Amino acid sequence: MKLDLTSVTYYLGNADYAALALVAVWGAFCVVMVLRRISQTRFRSEAAQEEFLSRVEEMLQRQEFDRVIAECESDGRALPQLVRLAVLNRRLGLQRLRTMLMERFQRDVLGELDYRLSWIYTVIKSAPMLGLFGTVLGMMGAFAKLSGGEKVDPTQLADDISLALVTTAIGLAIAIPLVLCTASVTTRIRQLEDLVGSGLTRLLEILRSVGVRSEIPLPPPGGSAERVFRSDLS
Repeated sequence: MKLDLTSVTYYLGNADYAALALVAVWGAFCVVMVLRRISQTRFRSEAAQEEFLSRVEEMLQRQEFDRVIAECESDGRALPQLVRLAVLNRRLGLQRLRTMLMERFQRDVLGELDYRLSWIYTVIKSAPMLGLFGTVLGMMGAFAKLSGGEKVDPTQLADDISLALVTTAIGLAIAIPLVLCTASVTTRIRQLEDLVGSGLTRLLEILRSVGVRSEIPLPPPGGSAERVFRSDLS
């Protein structure tokens, strides 16, 4: 039984179009979710963050630890949640607190962002490959018609040539904007890291000023050092 390449390229070409559409939607979705998560995690400016830390310092100077915890609990941004975690575990000592806070920030915030970024990079790589697959299918369909031994009307080759060119163009049209979006997202993540890093340094200075220096054994599993970040990504 002879394989009908014309039918094969027709159905696989339609499947390639569908795959390109799905990849484009998923890539755009991941970009939107990363940007949304960054905006929910960071302060709008360094001045706003400093104003928040000044309020925290005033409450800590008055030993109002429960009030700090209550105020930070309803704030889903990274630094307030780290402040809450630090106050809950203030007896660990500054060195252990620094290590714990940085690990928690890396895992609960940057880890989620890296997860979405990995999908964006996958889309950037796969979209041109899907376009190339469409190009191969188009050329296969065109050569299958030419190899029939009969005179072929050039208009009959238009669909195959169109498949080859259009899928390539779509693949590139998906990948190029995502490359630019990824560069913007990476810059925003670095700004988030810098802002939170400076905030943590300021927080540890505040804790040192209110007398948080003692070192005691780490709390048992299930203690106060619980997961504090609430993810909006699903």
